[in-house]
Amino acid sequence: MAANKLPVPLYFEYYNKTFRIDETPDGGLIGRLYNRSTGRFEPRTDLIHKVLFATSTPEISRLNENDFIDETEQNRAMDLRGDGPIFALYETIDGLYDQAKSENRPLGPDELALMASLRKRTFRMWEEEFARRDAGEPPSFEYRSELDR
Repeated sequence: MAANKLPVPLYFEYYNKTFRIDETPDGGLIGRLYNRSTGRFEPRTDLIHKVLFATSTPEISRLNENDFIDETEQNRAMDLRGDGPIFALYETIDGLYDQAKSENRPLGPDELALMASLRKRTFRMWEEEFARRDAGEPPSFEYRSELDR
């Protein structure tokens, strides 16, 4: 297979789900689409061409890494429920929204920065959790999808 020439990773929003393109060890490309029921990114290499060459579809847009993480974690916070540190951090973010709403004001720059930092942290925590599970280790916490109710 020819070596990849794209500056990967690349990040997208695809029909209200986040999508990521990475390089494979042999120089090819792999696409991964967020699964709202599991919180994982699942292989969807069949979408790479469609995403890369979308020109007039508002449902497909390019994201930078920070927006990709933010969008993914907003989705996970809405889609998934459970116990443990990740969900406690989601509750902290919800509390920031609730406080601003109760004071009838927009979120301030410090609050927005804290939320972005917390979402980066939860994103990393999910990636570590999925890597542990994929390596055959037991889950460090349990969670469920709100979509499966």
